[in-house]
Amino acid sequence: VQLQASGGGLVQAGDSLRLSCAASGRIFSSSVLAWFRQAPGKEREFVARIRWSSSSTYYTDSVKGRFTISRNNAKNTVYLQMNVLKPEDTAVYYCAVGSQYSSSPLFYKLWGQGTQVTVSS
Repeated sequence: VQLQASGGGLVQAGDSLRLSCAASGRIFSSSVLAWFRQAPGKEREFVARIRWSSSSTYYTDSVKGRFTISRNNAKNTVYLQMNVLKPEDTAVYYCAVGSQYSSSPLFYKLWGQGTQVTVSS
């Protein structure tokens, strides 16, 4: 399975973006799909996750109420709708697949290539 992330770009504060992550192969029903982000000079940070087989989701506090993670099983794709973007959301965003419902990147073995999101003030 390979992951292809897309949808990043340069936007102004308050704008919206939708990231997509398409998987090329089969995703097991027990899998967890997640988005992480990494800003320059900082560690990779958990953003949101969703169970592939249910609508169960979880978000880091800083994005609650602004970001929404969703999936389309038929398209093998997970999305991250990002609203009311802030300059501190600027980072490279990565999608990942794991087997544990966790916020730790250690539990995610398959990663996409990342897509840059830049939010200007």
